[in-house]
Amino acid sequence: MPKKQKEVKNNKKDKLIFEIKRKFIHSLAILSIPIYYLSNLLFGRQITLLLFLFALIIFITIEFFRIIKRKKIPIFHIFWRTKEENSLSGLVYFMLGILIAFTVFEFDIALAVILMTIFGDMAAAIFGIAFGKHWVKQLNETAWEGIIAEFVVDLIIGWVVLGNLAIIIPMAAVATAVETTFPHVDDNLAIPVFGGFIGQCLKIIFA
Repeated sequence: MPKKQKEVKNNKKDKLIFEIKRKFIHSLAILSIPIYYLSNLLFGRQITLLLFLFALIIFITIEFFRIIKRKKIPIFHIFWRTKEENSLSGLVYFMLGILIAFTVFEFDIALAVILMTIFGDMAAAIFGIAFGKHWVKQLNETAWEGIIAEFVVDLIIGWVVLGNLAIIIPMAAVATAVETTFPHVDDNLAIPVFGGFIGQCLKIIFA
């Protein structure tokens, strides 16, 4: 194997391993769903939302020390991308997206859009890196393989949670479009907001 080709293969492998590790941490956000559900039953919606807001405040405080004070956060520091060195990480945006979803949308819409953000984004990244051969330069160097994988995963999630194609298809399409066409807006916030908004509006129309 030529040296250059070998280097490309190794870089691809390293990038894939890093992305899998990062998405594993990302997937821990799924714990927010049972935490919200149980807290809502035990303490009520207002206290539950305040607890989530408190968690967001903690994340923002950690980011202050990481970005401004240049403190290294144990374990988590290895999962931040280079572009996040001087800006808020995806964790903060995702926590904000989760809070907005639980505050504004009905539980099933919030559940669907949070799962889409976790697993749809994961499918796009991993499939795009592992199997990407057809790149779309106009869409932030995104592979069609990743885009299709995300859309399919979002459709499956929507069907399992909502079971209404009139809501699922537009919701999955918007979530996928936001992921691929808004490179300057963090998808951890954009997908819950845009996808959830479309899903909730359609649920009101077709209810």
